[in-house]
Amino acid sequence: MTIADYGFAIWETFYVTVLSTAFSLVIGLPLGVLLVAGDKDGILPLPGWLMHLLNIIINILRSVPFLILMICVFPLTRIIVGTTVGTKATIVPLVVAAFPFVARLVETSLRELDEGVVEAAQSMGATPFQIITKVMIPECLPGLISSMTTALTTILGYSAMSGVIGGGGLGKIALSYGYYRYQTNIMIVCVVLLGIFLIEVAVTRIVSLGSIIIAALYPVGTLINLIARGANAATIVFSTVCCVIMAAMVIWLHRSNIERLKNGTEYRFGQKK
Repeated sequence: MTIADYGFAIWETFYVTVLSTAFSLVIGLPLGVLLVAGDKDGILPLPGWLMHLLNIIINILRSVPFLILMICVFPLTRIIVGTTVGTKATIVPLVVAAFPFVARLVETSLRELDEGVVEAAQSMGATPFQIITKVMIPECLPGLISSMTTALTTILGYSAMSGVIGGGGLGKIALSYGYYRYQTNIMIVCVVLLGIFLIEVAVTRIVSLGSIIIAALYPVGTLINLIARGANAATIVFSTVCCVIMAAMVIWLHRSNIERLKNGTEYRFGQKK
């Protein structure tokens, strides 16, 4: 593989993730708002059977493993895209898998809003639409942004699995070159990193610390692996930079955990809350 192949794979992963997140947000945000506003105690109560049906559909879609869901939505993918194979074809199952997750995240964020704020808006004669657009969403915006970050990383993980159906991107490279070719050095690096993670969790019982350590060691393991394979300098530099960027993203997502680690308040596995 050349640097151009890696660059194109990163581009495919990027645009599939961004498009899938955007479509999931378009569907999941209104659905999450509806789950809160349409509740029996909400600002726009809907029939109980309808809310029950929506919850059942969301729970079913969330509980189906992504690989199985990709196969189940093949007919829908063929209708929308015209094919079930390729990078574009993976967007449909990604959206179907992600929008229920986004809806639940939005619902959780909106339910954290103080009921007094909504009651104050109602007392001033605000309509349900005004309450949703000018009170609920603006007041919960920080939580919604955090939820969208979680959704984005989840969809990124799903996109790697799409290599199974020829979806392209980094998932296809990992599957074709790291699994089908059974490269022992890659397997050894993965086993070593997994062993470090398990030992750290067993000793400290802090799962987040293990994730941060593995994220930091991942570029080092990749660098050692490339040198052992005799890769050229350009490939080593490009791959290492990509790994450093991914590791930095993981560590950034754990910034709140890092702050709690500094304060000694981070949750330990098995600890009673």
